[in-house]
Amino acid sequence: MSGNWRDRTATTFECQKMPAVSSRGMVVSNHPLASSAGAEMLAAGGNAVDAAIATLFTLTVVEPMMVGIIGGGMAHIRLADGSHRFIDGQSTVPASVRDTTYTSRPGSAHDVFDTVGNENLNGPKAVATPGSLKAWCETQQRFGTMSLADVMQPAIKHAARGYAATPYLHECISESAAAMRKDKPIAAIFLPDGEPLKVGERVVQAEYAETLRYIADHGEKALYEGPLGDILADYMEKAGGFIRRNDLTNYKTVERRPIRADYRGWTIFGPPPPAASGVHIAQMLNILEGYDIGGLGFGTPETIHCLAEVLKIAFADRAAASGDPDYVGVPVEKLTSKAYAEERRRTIDPARAQAFGAGVTQLESAHTTHMTAADSFGNVVATTQTINNLFGAKIMIPGLGAIANNYMNLFDPRPGHALSLAPGKRVTTSMSPMMALRDGKLRYALGLPGGKRIFPSAMQALVNLIDHGMSLQEAVEAPRVWTEGNALEVEQAVRTRLAALGHQVQPVATVAGGMNGIAFHDDGTMTGAACWRADGTPVGISGGLAKAGIRFRLA
Repeated sequence: MSGNWRDRTATTFECQKMPAVSSRGMVVSNHPLASSAGAEMLAAGGNAVDAAIATLFTLTVVEPMMVGIIGGGMAHIRLADGSHRFIDGQSTVPASVRDTTYTSRPGSAHDVFDTVGNENLNGPKAVATPGSLKAWCETQQRFGTMSLADVMQPAIKHAARGYAATPYLHECISESAAAMRKDKPIAAIFLPDGEPLKVGERVVQAEYAETLRYIADHGEKALYEGPLGDILADYMEKAGGFIRRNDLTNYKTVERRPIRADYRGWTIFGPPPPAASGVHIAQMLNILEGYDIGGLGFGTPETIHCLAEVLKIAFADRAAASGDPDYVGVPVEKLTSKAYAEERRRTIDPARAQAFGAGVTQLESAHTTHMTAADSFGNVVATTQTINNLFGAKIMIPGLGAIANNYMNLFDPRPGHALSLAPGKRVTTSMSPMMALRDGKLRYALGLPGGKRIFPSAMQALVNLIDHGMSLQEAVEAPRVWTEGNALEVEQAVRTRLAALGHQVQPVATVAGGMNGIAFHDDGTMTGAACWRADGTPVGISGGLAKAGIRFRLA
């Protein structure tokens, strides 16, 4: 589509942040100290993996409400040889849990996994077997160039010395304060004197700094085979949680092949099951390919209507047949096919909002963070990590100083469904560390946090870039919409005209969280961008070392 997308828009906005441009490497995360930690590795001669792992460990300190070593995630790695691979470090159901372990709250809708007593939401029973630490350490060993101890130094420094609480962190603490007050260790750090840390106050995590130092010296075995794991398992047993030593020793990461989508001459790579995102982003793009989205214009009622209807279709299919491929037969080939997209597209009424059922069945057989890093060698990492809800299970493990996930809240507490509980089952998430190529060249890598709103938001960013021709900064900051069949959440839209199409419009402050990404240009430079929805900060490395033999001399 030629011309400026602003000439065809019904929803105007101005970017609130500035991008960064670099020639030798870029790191973008949702906290400036974390991005700086990754950039420090690049400046020291490390690669994108070194930068990514340094950034993630630092995020566990400075963005503790989103990510932790007792969490899970998915990393999308593109190596300098052009290969793409996904490292699945998702959390798993402890071995002692059964599909009847929790009692579903009476009257809960099919897509609501609430339980009696909120046992799968807060407290020890909400914690799934963690995968993050093992995945990070293994990834560093396989693909990084620096030692684990080196990449962990920034995280250790900030945990021990402390850092200033941002307004964003203060608001997250305030939102979770009621539940956090019930746990003395977590309250002692984030609710001193019973009140949320104020903006600018120091966040010091001395016990967690000691945990990080031990990991730096002993690697992932410290938790999965060593004394840190003993501390976790002992706490869980005494507190009524499900994790035991055998859950930790038996945990394995999985390397998976990406899902590929071909959209208007672009190649899109996304995460495979158990993540639902890659499959359904491919599905939605295939359906949208039948519409002139660029011609319809950004933020117009017609474009938003198309987006809403494909979202409802994707969520109907996701509920019917998404999950851990070791337990659920996910019909990936059908869901990502152009023929199935055409079949589903024919059911969309351009003049009226509808309800959609699933078009597939199983085959026989949340709050998060994201960061993106790239180096000058051709390595790129886009990874989404989480402890699920804000501050996870709202508990801190004594002796570790680490906040535990509440991943059990992502499983259906009712038996007999695709997302029902089973020992060892991996969580199904919407994490969407995406990369987009044109003519074989990597052009964009991006992702964001936000629970079930992640993959619809990532899809919209790709549409913003490809169909509307936005810059990366515009694409990550642009207003979003979301629905899975009920209300249509909109950050900013022509609400009256959407209501006339039959949509139940619900204005919201934000849809999902802070997106960040990197754009790659023909001249070898990179642009890093982060949006207004979080503390996102791009840090780029340019310049370079002096040429051999060049030095300053006095006459």
